[in-house]
Amino acid sequence: MYKLRGHHLFCLLGYRGMGYSPEYVANMTRLHQTLRNNPKTRINLVKGPDQLCEKYPNSGEYHCQNENIYKRDEAILNIMGLEIGQILSWEDIETRIQKHVSTSDLQNVCKNCSWRSYGFCEEGIREILEGKGLREVT
Repeated sequence: MYKLRGHHLFCLLGYRGMGYSPEYVANMTRLHQTLRNNPKTRINLVKGPDQLCEKYPNSGEYHCQNENIYKRDEAILNIMGLEIGQILSWEDIETRIQKHVSTSDLQNVCKNCSWRSYGFCEEGIREILEGKGLREVT
């Protein structure tokens, strides 16, 4: 079982093998591929830093404790009808995305995210909406 915070549910959709450090990328790639290959993997929704935050590089402000990140987590969970402490499979999360999320949600919730400019997250949401699941990271 993995512990994930709200906004990382969206980050995983757009993940393309890029990140903050080699350690962060290796950690995120491992989780992403696990979820892609085994969508029955269980996820525990947590408040605050999760298993992806563990590898966030310690260089200045700790992004994972930023108030705006907590607000983004909460907004994403609200959109999907999820709550802190829930445990569900990744395939259940994908089903929630298909039922409750649109690409326009990123424009509102993730408007200040530096990764959004790449367009990967919108693309990832579209692929989930089309039933394609997580894209393979090469």
